[in-house]
Amino acid sequence: MAAGRTAGRAAGTAGTGAYGWRFDSGRVCLDLVATAEPPQGGRGRLDGAVPLGRWLLGAGLLPPGTPLAGIDARWVRSFTELRDGIGRLVRAEIDGRPAPAALERVNAAAAGSPPGIRAVRNEAGVLVRAAIAEPECAALLAVVARDAVELLTDQDARARLRRCEGDRCRRVYLDTSRGRRRRWCSSEVCGNRERVARHRRRAALTEA
Repeated sequence: MAAGRTAGRAAGTAGTGAYGWRFDSGRVCLDLVATAEPPQGGRGRLDGAVPLGRWLLGAGLLPPGTPLAGIDARWVRSFTELRDGIGRLVRAEIDGRPAPAALERVNAAAAGSPPGIRAVRNEAGVLVRAAIAEPECAALLAVVARDAVELLTDQDARARLRRCEGDRCRRVYLDTSRGRRRRWCSSEVCGNRERVARHRRRAALTEA
């Protein structure tokens, strides 16, 4: 399972339940980094086994219906550490500076073997993806870390990395727009906020 393709399937989904996950960064590794930022409503951090399990499902890293009972605090700690490492590494690349500790952390996770998958038929007779065995933390970390390695070693993709220009937003995303002129992590979220703020400023000037 290629992480880039996984991210493509997940991109643009509205989220998982009440956690409001967004999968619109363009890559699954960047979607993981985005979980460090609180979404609208203040929920969405990887602060426990339940939200992490829901994020893994929403990101397409686990097939629907995968048992999540094995996800525990160790998983949360490992994914949080990888998320922070990828975040530091990506932002360092944007700034043109080294981040050796973060690079070492990402490379270590990427060295693991990704989970095995198989195709099975569902109740309707359609082939769907299923895991070969119970999900393992190291295998799923490897998928995300390898996506980060692929992203940062691809010259064209690396050149498309952007920071959101939204007020108080620190999200990083992959600009796949024509002309590479995308300014926000999401036009519907940060872009809309700026348009509303601009309208209010104009209205205030008119009243003044």
